[in-house]
Amino acid sequence: MTSQPDAPRSTTPSAGSPPGASSWVGWIGFAAVCMMLLGSFHVMQGLAAIADSDYFPADGHGPITDISLTTWGWVHLLGGVLLIVAGLCVFAGQLWARAVGVLMVVGSLVGSFAFAGAYPVLALLMITLGVVVILALTVHGSDIKP
Repeated sequence: MTSQPDAPRSTTPSAGSPPGASSWVGWIGFAAVCMMLLGSFHVMQGLAAIADSDYFPADGHGPITDISLTTWGWVHLLGGVLLIVAGLCVFAGQLWARAVGVLMVVGSLVGSFAFAGAYPVLALLMITLGVVVILALTVHGSDIKP
């Protein structure tokens, strides 16, 4: 049996077919999952700080922050819940969710930097995830449609 080579395929959509999804849709989905993961980390961090203010080795007073760790816990908890909700709405293609996501992740980066004295490894992980989320949401966020 001899096989015939496949005919060359067109990379442009035909007039009757809808355009295919951008390859960035996967990155946006990844950003949404990272937002929810980052939000979950903030919720866990917030609950730990609220439940036991001595859990973290820092006293919460220093050159960056001058508030108690319990207050930081509430900030992390509420911000984490908002990040989880915005991450779910990014899957639905909501423009507001992308805008909220970028703003919250920027806040997360600042907060994680301020919290780095208490848990440097977790803060570095959260900062890394935040940068990836901002990249995906700002570069190709409009590729996902409702």
